[in-house]
This record gives sequence, structure tokens and C-alpha cells, in this order.
Amino acid sequence: MIMKLLFFFGQLFFLPHFILFSFSKNKKVIIVDLFAQRAEKEGCLWYYLTLELLTNRYFRTLFYFRTPGFFSKILRIFYPKDPSFLISPHTNLAGGIFLGHPFSTIINAKEIGPNLFINHLVTIGAKNGETPTIGANVSIRANAIIIGGVTIGDNATIGAGAVVVKDVPSGATVVGNPAKVICQD
Repeated sequence: MIMKLLFFFGQLFFLPHFILFSFSKNKKVIIVDLFAQRAEKEGCLWYYLTLELLTNRYFRTLFYFRTPGFFSKILRIFYPKDPSFLISPHTNLAGGIFLGHPFSTIINAKEIGPNLFINHLVTIGAKNGETPTIGANVSIRANAIIIGGVTIGDNATIGAGAVVVKDVPSGATVVGNPAKVICQD
């Protein structure tokens, strides 16, 4: 009973977020992101959005990335995003991002396709002013580093601890430092 009351008041406190969501031009992408976080792929949007914003700072960071503007910046004062999860405002990020505990993760890419899985301690960053391009359905495991103007193909898997400094073909799995292809579909 107490949890239901807390959740009810949480919904009231997150009413400004729902208003921000309602007027956002990225509403469809936020919905895809929201249901990428959940095992259920259908349900009450208001309930799941409030639950994720209330309990998941990583999703809140992604939500604020999708809803830029003055009102969003004001909400960040009262409901902060996670300080260890950074997304560059210059990143073109498609929907369906699944955040598997992205603690201490930095995303700075030219473009990232839909349905990205990203784990903790991941760095996607620039080298000599060039940033990576990542395809659709890519999985990036813990402590992976992707730097420079590399291209990661669709359906690729970047293994834990891999350091990617060269292009990765579609359907490939890479591991190691420097990353090497160990199998390809």
C-alpha cells in the first residue's frame, strides 16, 4: 500500500515531464526508447514513462537528451540526470536504445542506428576531430572503447574490453585490444 501511495505521488511530481513529453517532437523515439527498457512491449504509456523517470536516472538522462530546451533544463534542477552517463548533443541517436547500466559511459558519435545495447564503462569518442558511426542492432559490452572515425556495421557485437580503432563489418563480433574480428555472420 505504501509503495502505491509513493508511486501515486511520484506520478504527480513527474507531471511536468509528461507535459514536456507531450509537446516533444521526439515523442515517437522516446516511446521506442521506453519500451526498449522493458520486457513488456505494450502497456500504459503514462505508467511506464513515470516509472522509468522516477526510478531510472539513466533513462532520465536519455529523456533529457531527447527533449532539449529551456523547460527541460529547469526540470534537470529538480530531477537530475545521471552525472556519470554523458551523451553529446551533436550525436544523432536513433530510437530503441537499451541502457544496460551505462555507469561511467560517454557517447559522442556522428550517428548511431536503432536498437543499440550499451553497457557500463563504454566510451564512444572522437580522435583527431572524427567520431564513430554505429549501425543498427549493435551491442556494445562493458568497458569497450570506440574512437575515431570508424564505422561499426549493422548487427555487430563489440566485446567487453575491446578497443575499436578500425572499421567493424556488419554481423561481426570483435574483441581485444586492438579489436579483432573473431566471428562474422
